[in-house]
Amino acid sequence: MKRKRVLTVLAAGLVVVVAASLYWFQPWKLWVNETVQEASPVAQTSAESTTEPSTEVSTGVPKNASPAPKEPVVVATGELISHEHATSGSVRILRAADGSLVLRLENLDTSNGPDLRVWLTDAPVLPGKDGWFVFDDGEHVSAGKLKGNKGSQNYTLPAGVDPARYSSVTIWCDRFNVSFGAAALTKSA
Repeated sequence: MKRKRVLTVLAAGLVVVVAASLYWFQPWKLWVNETVQEASPVAQTSAESTTEPSTEVSTGVPKNASPAPKEPVVVATGELISHEHATSGSVRILRAADGSLVLRLENLDTSNGPDLRVWLTDAPVLPGKDGWFVFDDGEHVSAGKLKGNKGSQNYTLPAGVDPARYSSVTIWCDRFNVSFGAAALTKSA
């Protein structure tokens, strides 16, 4: 009778441990890839006028013609290196004509995992294990949850972010406080 009670308690404890481990580690994500392919951002233009454009006599250019869209300006670039998980791809920070900033991951290839974020940080990118844990030590700005572990994707940075204050981007696992991969940023001239 006593042995049966001990086995029941052990079995119940094992079920709790397995359930908690599955929730915490989400091991199935190691075999599930999420691919996101977003187009590179372009500046927004005003809606075209529905009236007939009048032609300027001196230039021959229609007065009401919409200006050609301006391409975003590249503010910084970087190449991702591996940390906790094999990671590759490139990073660009773009400034739109309206001043907004977009962090763009291109050709990203990393492992999937629980609670992955894209962070703009002031930490140095260190190779190997030395770089796994440094990104939450200083200042960082979250661009949001990682949309997919593969592909090209855009993240609008919060208003007021000064990209000059940050030197790197990391794919950060918030659950385990570790970098999957990171890129040192090179400012564009």
